[in-house]
Amino acid sequence: MGKKVTKAADNIYCLARYEALEKNDSFSSREKTSEIIHIDRTRLANIELGNITPYPEEVLAMSQAYNSPELCNAHCSQNCPIGMQTVSKVTLDDFDRLSLKVLGSLKNIDELRASLIAISEDGVIENHEKEEFKTILENLDKIATSAKALQIWAQKNVKID
Repeated sequence: MGKKVTKAADNIYCLARYEALEKNDSFSSREKTSEIIHIDRTRLANIELGNITPYPEEVLAMSQAYNSPELCNAHCSQNCPIGMQTVSKVTLDDFDRLSLKVLGSLKNIDELRASLIAISEDGVIENHEKEEFKTILENLDKIATSAKALQIWAQKNVKID
């Protein structure tokens, strides 16, 4: 097994490779890994050291090879100009914590539904309804982010045929 590099210890791409190494010895070195994911060894080192931002297709290759779908979310939410405005960053936790976050985000769903119905009845968002509508959107974002985290966790950990 290759040595662990301390300079890249907190880099998500390096951490994903080390996690994949637990199940596949082929990821023990950057050289072996670069052959598998078809990224030059020096470029992979620079990605893992945080010196360069990987291209989307490189992130996809690492994500698929390492079974780390969270890499795609991290790249899109933090590096892509469009994704930074449209994709919420998710944090993967244990299944029970993620499930509780989803359920917690849904606890006021009936109130949100009733508020949205009341606001949308006339087809216009009046000035006095804007603050309540903003709250609805914020809650929907929490629901979406929690659901996406659970989906990514399931994609990574549950093989559903």
